Amino acid sequence: MEILAALEPSPYPFISLYLSLAPNAHGREDHHQFVRKVFKDRAKGFREESPERQSFDKDVERIQQYLDSKVDSSWKGLAIFASAGSEFFEAIPLEAPLDHHQLYIGSVPHLHQLAKVIDMFPRYAAVALDTNKARIVVFGDAASERDEKIQNEKTRRTSKGGWSQARYQRRADNFHLHHIKEVVDTLDRIVRDENIDYIVVEAEEVALPIFKEQLPKHLAEKLVDVIALQRQGDDSDLLARTMAALRVKDAETDAEKVEELMNAWQSGGLGVAGPEATLSALQLGQVDELIIAASPQQLKPVQKLPDDAAPGEVRADTSAPQGTADEKLLKLSDELVTRAKQTAARIRFIEDENLLAGIGGVGALLRFRI
Repeated sequence: MEILAALEPSPYPFISLYLSLAPNAHGREDHHQFVRKVFKDRAKGFREESPERQSFDKDVERIQQYLDSKVDSSWKGLAIFASAGSEFFEAIPLEAPLDHHQLYIGSVPHLHQLAKVIDMFPRYAAVALDTNKARIVVFGDAASERDEKIQNEKTRRTSKGGWSQARYQRRADNFHLHHIKEVVDTLDRIVRDENIDYIVVEAEEVALPIFKEQLPKHLAEKLVDVIALQRQGDDSDLLARTMAALRVKDAETDAEKVEELMNAWQSGGLGVAGPEATLSALQLGQVDELIIAASPQQLKPVQKLPDDAAPGEVRADTSAPQGTADEKLLKLSDELVTRAKQTAARIRFIEDENLLAGIGGVGALLRFRI
C-alpha cells in the first residue's frame, strides 16, 4: 500500500486489476473470460501505435502470462498493478475473498479496494484454549500466518473423597493455573512480536475464568470476544468462527467510531465531515483516521478536486450485477484513500450506508487543528 500510494501519476495507462479466484455459482472459474473481454474493450480506447496503446498491450500480455502460469489454486483473490510505460508490475495474491472482478485504468493505482480488504480482514490472534492445551493462530488477510501449540499435563477426574480429593483438586488447579499462565505469556509475546490489535478467544468453560484473571490489562483491551470452544475442525473452521465474532464487533465499533467523529465535528473539535473538508485536512496532513463509506457510490460528489490531484479520468469495469460505480466517485475515493496512505493516516471503512449518509459518506478524526 505504501509503495503504491507513493507512485507519481503516470503518463501511461496504469492498470489496477482485482480478480476473484473463487468458483462462480456454476463451480467454474470465470476470471479469464472477464479479463479477455474488458481488455479487448478497453484497448479500443487507445489510438493504434500510440505510446499509451503500446504500454497497455504490454501490460495485457504480461498479465495474461501471469494468470496462465503463476496463479495458485489456494488463492481466493488477486490484485495486479501494472504500467509497462512506467516500468511497474506488482501482483498481490489475496487469501481474502473478493466479491467481484474489477478493472480500473487511470494515471495512478486504484487503492480503495485494496485498502478495504486490509480493513475488513485485519491481522488478529485467535486462541483456542482448554485446561491443558492451547493453540494460538495469527490470521492475516483470511490466512494463517503463525500457528503455535501449547500442551501440558492433562489432569483426570477422581471419585475419591475427603482429604485425598481436596489434595488432588489443589494439584489439578495448580496445573491449570500453570498452563494458563504459559498460554498468556505466549500470547503476550506473539501480540508484541506481530503487532496484533485484536484477539478472539475460544475457551473451555473451566479455563475461561482463569484465563481472564491472568490476562493483563494491555491484552484485555485487545480482546474482541470469547466464544465456546469447538474441539473439531481445521484452520478454516477456526477462521470462520473467530472472523464471525470479529465482524459482529466491527459493526458495533463502526457505529461508535461514527459517533466519535460526529461529536468531534459538531463540537468544533478534532473532526471534519464531508468530502471537501476531508480533502483539505488530508492536504494539510491533519488527518489521523479517515472514516469513509465502504462503497464509493455512497460519496457525495465534489465540485472540484484539489489542483494536485492525480490527472485524468478513472475508467472502470466490473462483473458486479449492479454495474460500475460512478467514475467520478471512484476517482474521489482514490484521492481520499491515497492521500490517507501518503500521510500515514489510518483508514476505517463503514459498511452501514446510513451511518455516513448525512455527511457525504466521509469524514476524518484529526491529529491537530489549525
